[in-house]
Amino acid sequence: MNQKELAQHIIQKYQEDEKIMVLLFIQWCQDQNLDPEKLYKEAYPAQPANSFLKQLMDDQVSTDMDIDAGTLIQVMQTFGNDDLAHVIAKYAER
Repeated sequence: MNQKELAQHIIQKYQEDEKIMVLLFIQWCQDQNLDPEKLYKEAYPAQPANSFLKQLMDDQVSTDMDIDAGTLIQVMQTFGNDDLAHVIAKYAER
């Protein structure tokens, strides 16, 4: 595998993992009767709406998994979404 192929593979893997992260977030929000877009906006008020989040919500993809807040928070932090992890923790305490 040459450098270009390796770089493309890494990018593709990151995008796949990012999709899983967003799907877990959506599923957790649905399980808690929360609006994922509202929580995202609370975490990142200066950013525009997340089109990827909206797309996956519109696709109505369900993971059929029971996701606990602690795991979701760790996943968010792994991807550098610390502000969203903080908002999730706040709502999980309720």
